Amino acid sequence: MDIGELLSFKPEATPKRSHEDDEDYSPEKPPSRQEEKNSKRLKRIAQAKEAADFAKPEEPIPQLSGVAAALLDPELTNEERMNILKYVESEEAEGDVLDEQGLKKLLLVFEKKNLKNQELRIKYSDNPIKFMDSEVELHSVIQELKAVATVPDLYPVLVELNGIPSLLELLNHPNTDIAVAIVDLLQEVTDVDILGESSDGAEVLIEALRKQQVIALLVQNLERLNEQIKEEADGVHNTLSIVENLTEMNNDIVAEAAQQGLLAWILKRLKQKPPYDANKLYCSEILSILIQTNYDNKLMLGELDGIDILLQQLAFYKKHDPSSTEEQEYMENLFNCMCSALMAKENREKFLKGEGLQLMNLMLREKKMSRNGSLKVLDHAMSGPDGRDNCNKFVDILGLRTIFPLFMKTPKKSKRLLSADAHEEHVCAVIASMLRNCKGAQRQRLLSKFTENDHEKVDRLLELHLKYLEKVEAVDREIDQQPRDDDMDETEEAENNYLKRLTGGLFTLQMIDYIILEISATSESIKSRVLQILNLRGASMKTIRSVMREYAGNLGEDGDADWKEQEETHILSLVDRF
Repeated sequence: MDIGELLSFKPEATPKRSHEDDEDYSPEKPPSRQEEKNSKRLKRIAQAKEAADFAKPEEPIPQLSGVAAALLDPELTNEERMNILKYVESEEAEGDVLDEQGLKKLLLVFEKKNLKNQELRIKYSDNPIKFMDSEVELHSVIQELKAVATVPDLYPVLVELNGIPSLLELLNHPNTDIAVAIVDLLQEVTDVDILGESSDGAEVLIEALRKQQVIALLVQNLERLNEQIKEEADGVHNTLSIVENLTEMNNDIVAEAAQQGLLAWILKRLKQKPPYDANKLYCSEILSILIQTNYDNKLMLGELDGIDILLQQLAFYKKHDPSSTEEQEYMENLFNCMCSALMAKENREKFLKGEGLQLMNLMLREKKMSRNGSLKVLDHAMSGPDGRDNCNKFVDILGLRTIFPLFMKTPKKSKRLLSADAHEEHVCAVIASMLRNCKGAQRQRLLSKFTENDHEKVDRLLELHLKYLEKVEAVDREIDQQPRDDDMDETEEAENNYLKRLTGGLFTLQMIDYIILEISATSESIKSRVLQILNLRGASMKTIRSVMREYAGNLGEDGDADWKEQEETHILSLVDRF
């Protein structure tokens, strides 16, 4: 933190987001994750500083606030200024810092206030005025407990003293203000930066929370929160933040969160109107975390009608562009979630039945921002052996009229969010998947596209082949020039280099050359055109054969061993015939 930042620093607690108290309130965009962490850090510094005395006893501090006032005091020595700076960086107050004894006292006070509130609520259940003061006192002591977030080494003490069950019990408190205060406390103590300061404390805390099935309790609380109330909308946001923190620290919680009801709640929340709000954005991010790497969660999403729900939410963007960068991020998250979900065969069947292909096809024709995401989704839906039904259906719904104009001409930058390379990769992958999977009449309709208008699509294909061949050759030269890593064995180095070549354009080149082989094998006129252009451009058939032999030897994870063997044999036979 430089001097300029220090001078502009104000130690007051960060104000909550303002809103209008009316029926039309919808939560505003929450601050970014980094802004939140910085805000909380500054808040903790400010709170700790209140107890610290930086001024010399004889010299009063000028009437300014916080660190700025201390640094601007002309009577301060350089050493004292350095102490202030060092303090701010380390967040260590010279005043009282919570210790084990202090935490025990605080927990004892908390238990007493909690018990008192329970007793008064039972005794005066029909007269809230009688227990209102005890509720305020309980809320205050929960706020004080946030001090433990500044000392994660004390987390084991918190767990040993049975503090976690007592705190989590209050997530069911009849007063949602108390429950939201607990959520806020949990969000602070599970902050990833805080947990990173004490691995032992983090491990003990997370295990204690998992033992109490914290996600299930949080979901129960989410069910009753009213997001038309600002504080409760913040409570929803902070709950999702807790989940994000926990899954980042322990990947096992990804599966537990889905099993304990969070996946179902998120899908239900996405269905709510309006089409977009800030908490929907966060829900889309958490959904992506839950299904990205966990196959069982992908299946669960399908069982919970998640494919239809995602399609319903995406349908809004068929004719409407997002109105802000945040909403654009939300839309892209939904597309990414759909791509993750389509990795499961069962979900591809649901996508087909839910007319997902028709929606993606319409999006491509509408030329809105959603065209970029729909292209990625089509690629995922049609790839591999599990994409056969989707490929044939796409031809049936006249998808060829949509995809080939995008193949012939990459849209201008203003009309797309994807890079030109990414756009061409997805389009070529979709066409390659159709050539691999389509049979009968659908295949004939696809092949006829390459002979119409004097083989213009073959010309475009060779243009793309030469473009991506040049890219791959540039990457190969770069790899040849890089120094040898002695810590890496040859196999690992070869895999890393292959991955580098794939991302540098080889994957797209493989798709292009696969298309060239497939269509050349079906038509002498196409093969003659390919040879003619290669000769004119000084290119070689050997290059295409070499690329495809390498491709056949490195088939991806789609399909089982039998499919891979058949596919490899098929590709090598195409190479021999070329």
